[in-house]
Amino acid sequence: MKQNQARKQTRIGVVIGTKMQKTVTVLVERQVQHPLYKKFIRRKKKYLAHDEYEKCKVGDVVRIVETRPISKRKRWRVQEIIGLSPSKEKTIEEKKNDTSSDTSQSS
Repeated sequence: MKQNQARKQTRIGVVIGTKMQKTVTVLVERQVQHPLYKKFIRRKKKYLAHDEYEKCKVGDVVRIVETRPISKRKRWRVQEIIGLSPSKEKTIEEKKNDTSSDTSQSS
């Protein structure tokens, strides 16, 4: 890595929109401490991230990484899907249960 080149930033957030082609909207939430009152405050920010293979669904937890400008507002890309959305997890569990019940019935 070059001397003047900084390390790329990464963020973890939840996909809240997939209405654009190869683009997802990711909501990143962080906690900061109020300078005077010392209470922790939640700060939320939306990022547009590039999803080349369109694998992300609404509700997925993803890691996004900073990249070169891809469009006017898109400067992040999806690095990996960390967790699946709850609806996707239910369908996977249902498929496992269906296949296990099918094999037990045929025995």
